[in-house]
Amino acid sequence: MGMQDATVATEVGWLSEAYERMLDIRLFEDKVQELFLQGLVQGTTHLCQGQEATIYGSLAALAPEDLVTVTYRGHGHALARGMSLEAGFAELMGRDAGCCHGVGGSMHFTDFSLGLIGAFAIVGAGLPVAVGAAMSAKRRGTGQVAMTFFGDGSTNIGTFHESLNMAAVWKAPTVFVIENNLYGEYTPMRQTTPIDDLAERASAYGMPGVIVDGQDVEQVRETAAAAVERARSGGGPTLIEAKTYRFRGHSRTDPAKYRPDGELDRWRERDPLNLLAERLQAVGQIDAAAIVALQESRQQEVDAAADRAAQSPVVSLEEAATYVYA
Repeated sequence: MGMQDATVATEVGWLSEAYERMLDIRLFEDKVQELFLQGLVQGTTHLCQGQEATIYGSLAALAPEDLVTVTYRGHGHALARGMSLEAGFAELMGRDAGCCHGVGGSMHFTDFSLGLIGAFAIVGAGLPVAVGAAMSAKRRGTGQVAMTFFGDGSTNIGTFHESLNMAAVWKAPTVFVIENNLYGEYTPMRQTTPIDDLAERASAYGMPGVIVDGQDVEQVRETAAAAVERARSGGGPTLIEAKTYRFRGHSRTDPAKYRPDGELDRWRERDPLNLLAERLQAVGQIDAAAIVALQESRQQEVDAAADRAAQSPVVSLEEAATYVYA
């Protein structure tokens, strides 16, 4: 096998892995909705079906030692970063086997062993935390990069501008990723923001602002990898705007009736899982029957993980109290 053939084989192998992990995220989120309807999920949920390529492609550019902050829509990021299905389900059910022993819930998927240093219920709260983590890494000379994810609505709050300004001035090794799914909760982005391309805001802070097709995992990874390399080599931060879409409403009770007729259907035509499956079929890596078989096997694993999580002990009030400062 020549060098070029080996490179192609490696890339195809990565695409296969990406498809399986993105499929896990999709099936996990679908299962979460099912569990919620059964009364097994404690608290609210914010699901990410449709945004899998933005999530997985961005995180694939990081090294294991790098640092990540995410939003309350963070289940997919945690799974992409390496959290087990069981730990995720258990956290949602308030069980001891959860990533935070069941006391964090849906909006706080966190695991320091995975570099996942925070999932934040407060809009935009993860940005300054990521800048601080990046500056800590810079001062300690560890070579780590901090990546922070946030929605389009976060770009209108003070914390966004303060964080980008500080990161630019200090050349903090930070990658800012806007998951622009067109809606800030229930409000269309253009009703609250005077521009179409949020990446333009990077110019005010002297950093690159890059727009990427958030439904194409290859493009996302390539864009994120360039930003990560820039940050790690001392070049400073980058703002990435991934154009993506959430197939479900804002949260568990939102039917998303505010969306214009046909909008969801148009975005479903660019489902990131389907786009990647088509790519894999085009290079002969998989066929339609194999895709169906994979979907069935991963569904079985997702169901089994949820069943195992449900067997874990429920966290007690006394134990929960040990995580609260007096």
